[in-house]
Amino acid sequence: MTLPLRPARRPRTTRRERTGRIVLFLVVALLAFLLGIAFAETLDERPEPGGVVTNVRTLTPVPQGAPTRTVTVTVTSG
Repeated sequence: MTLPLRPARRPRTTRRERTGRIVLFLVVALLAFLLGIAFAETLDERPEPGGVVTNVRTLTPVPQGAPTRTVTVTVTSG
């Protein structure tokens, strides 16, 4: 005959362990909060996309000389 297995009891947590877990939880929550603030500040400070940029350039004309030869093209329609 086999006896049913009982679940093993967890050892009781001491007051010191419970306090340590609470402090650890609070530190992690504080770090997550500060990370969220830093992330929000980063998003707030980035430049706005799609700004208008105008470039102004002045082009100087190239001097032109006289043509070296003249060609006449005659087209007949048929």
